[in-house]
Amino acid sequence: MVSAAPGQGASHDELHRIATPSEEQRKFTVPRPPEGWATTRWVGPEDSIQIAGITIRGGLFYTGVKLPTKYGGNDPSLVNAVLAVAPTGNFRVQTLGHRLNYAEFSPMERRAYLSWLASDRTDPECSYGCVHLFFCGIERRVLLDGVTDVGSKKDWPAIKSALRQLDAIYGRAYGSLRVSINSLLDWMELDAATEKLYLQPLPSFERSIDVPFTIRLALGQCSVDRAPIPGPLALAWARLNPAISIRTAATRCETEFDRLFLERYRELFGPGLVLAKNKTKLKFARQAASPGLYGTTPVTKSFGDIPDVTALRAPLNTLTSIVNQCAQELGAFSRLIGKTPEARDTLDGLLLLPPSIWPESPRIALAKLYADTGEATITLPLSDVLDRLGGLSGPLGREKVRDLARALESAHIGIEPNVLEGARTPGIDDHVVLFAMLPDQTHQADTDAYQTALLTLQLASTVAQSDGAFSTEELAHLTGEIDAWSNLSAADHRRLRAHLLLLSVAPINLASLKKKLDPLGQNTKEAIAAAMANLAQVDGMVSPEEVRFLEKVYKTLGVEPKRVFSDVHAPTARRASGAPDATGFRLDPERIATLQRDTAKVSALLANIFAEELPDPVAPPPGLTVVEEEPAETGLLRLNDAHSALLRLMLSRPTWTRAELQDTASDLELMLDGALEKINDASFDAYDLPFSEGDDPLEINPEFIEKIEQ
Repeated sequence: MVSAAPGQGASHDELHRIATPSEEQRKFTVPRPPEGWATTRWVGPEDSIQIAGITIRGGLFYTGVKLPTKYGGNDPSLVNAVLAVAPTGNFRVQTLGHRLNYAEFSPMERRAYLSWLASDRTDPECSYGCVHLFFCGIERRVLLDGVTDVGSKKDWPAIKSALRQLDAIYGRAYGSLRVSINSLLDWMELDAATEKLYLQPLPSFERSIDVPFTIRLALGQCSVDRAPIPGPLALAWARLNPAISIRTAATRCETEFDRLFLERYRELFGPGLVLAKNKTKLKFARQAASPGLYGTTPVTKSFGDIPDVTALRAPLNTLTSIVNQCAQELGAFSRLIGKTPEARDTLDGLLLLPPSIWPESPRIALAKLYADTGEATITLPLSDVLDRLGGLSGPLGREKVRDLARALESAHIGIEPNVLEGARTPGIDDHVVLFAMLPDQTHQADTDAYQTALLTLQLASTVAQSDGAFSTEELAHLTGEIDAWSNLSAADHRRLRAHLLLLSVAPINLASLKKKLDPLGQNTKEAIAAAMANLAQVDGMVSPEEVRFLEKVYKTLGVEPKRVFSDVHAPTARRASGAPDATGFRLDPERIATLQRDTAKVSALLANIFAEELPDPVAPPPGLTVVEEEPAETGLLRLNDAHSALLRLMLSRPTWTRAELQDTASDLELMLDGALEKINDASFDAYDLPFSEGDDPLEINPEFIEKIEQ
């Protein structure tokens, strides 16, 4: 039987030495060397190879017998195809590959590794040893072959895809692996960086211990060119910056968060934030993760005078503020889909989001609703409004109606009743009125003049419908009254006309008005009573039912009911307010407003006209703790923001000159020596080892890097 000597660097003679097999050796077989086995080669992404009876497709590893390293011996990632392989091996065994060297694997471990290579390489339970060894081979291909063999770069697209797949499956569990993958992807992206990187599509990175250098280079170029930072670049800076806390809402609702961030960023900065040029210079120095590359000079890329803007604190604070605002706006939506994931694409969920970030279909439906209100004010059941936007899947409550009103308002659609100002919440089958709002109009309509007009309109509607119907003439008369109230704004006129339409289909009971009328001054009450008498006859007749109802109105207002007859038959004889016109008496709202201001109680009353009686907030039951989403701790080693920022910057390369550190400390408004002492003290407290060594240059302790990556 052909056997192979264990260990690295076995000669061809040793690999083919004939020996008497022991009992242990009989359990394993030495694979038949593949064609060209003696020649070390890179197995490309399109290649297929058979080792130990296992067919491996997809490649991205080295095979052969010699792949030298600087310190001697073979690269640990080399798959030596003639070493013994066991019939079975389980790549899910977590102790697998603790030596991180294929030649030092046991035969069963080699079988496990080859089996994983032959799989789709996505099993989340795979041993870290397999994944790390595979990464080491890729790292060598990029860092060494990428320099000596330009043709090797043809595999880079496949390598990038494989690295992102590794990170997606294993990056969260193995933080140091994610750091190494991000760093290698960064190196590859920087290899083809352009002068205006900020105008190019951004590559994909995962959040790690540092902002990727590709992002930092693009930001530095913006600073040098005095160019606004585009929204997608600002978003990447915020998402990938470990100094910015990313709350649950930003991860659970990633798509919605990104849309909202871009919108809020655009509202604040238009084309984008413009950065000042700072002192810290951008330099990329990468220390290899593979043991096979130990002893090699760290690969370094310099970028001239382009600054490292991550040393600036002001833009970081701005981004943090936007991130927190967006997370807060998405809080209710995040909690809903956390409990009910299927609610994400329903109207129940969408009503918790700004409509500007809704998916296309409901946004189109909302735009169509606005177009319809532009042509005419719409009166329809509330259920129809909801159906046009997709329909609710859950029960309708007060807060959901208010959410609907806010969504409509964001599209410049007003709704009556004005639930956002405290009006009673309509039921699912109740009618509502939708109208097109003016560009700067909101739901707020709480001036004393408006509230007086609103109360007058509501009282008038009860009179108009006292005979059982709201006639066309009565509706036209009240519309004219609204238009004549010159002390009101155009926005008030729009809302009052919409409210009048609501009153025509949803009458108000006179008894419900009594408590609103009591605090009014007597002169105001008499003026309103006279106006009601005038309204009763605009349709050309006053029925006995209307006379009886007017008597109730007068009584409610505290005006002598016997005056109804004289007021109805002689509307111009009494002029509590206003002047006669073609139809007789016209109410003068300015006069009413003047009388109203003479009554101290009225202002407080009118601010809450028809306000819904809201229950007191319900306290949580004893023992129940209300948990709010809190930002994660962002300061490394419990340092403050400035010292934590200096620590993160220093971790981006293994060595620093004192002049470079002076510039960085200046950008962060720190005294260098004191800051370094504070960071070293924090390192001793956390890991019982120094953060850095030396003075000029200053070297980052590799042991600290290993600890912090974990």
